[in-house]
Amino acid sequence: MKELVETLAKALVDHPEEVRVREVPGERTIVYELSVAPEDMGKVIGRQGRIAKAMRTVLSAAAVKEDKRVTIEIV
Repeated sequence: MKELVETLAKALVDHPEEVRVREVPGERTIVYELSVAPEDMGKVIGRQGRIAKAMRTVLSAAAVKEDKRVTIEIV
């Protein structure tokens, strides 16, 4: 799923080489910390957080197979 977050983020930004995804596993929850270039932050978040919400929705759907809860934090 880390690759999914990375692929989605790289498709949105102008500087795909600066996309970093860090996986922080928990007992039943996995947190993915996504960092991008400062000028690409708005592209990843979107207007009123719509793109970030869509990414979270896609990731949650993919996480159902693994019976885990997944969140994305944009840092």
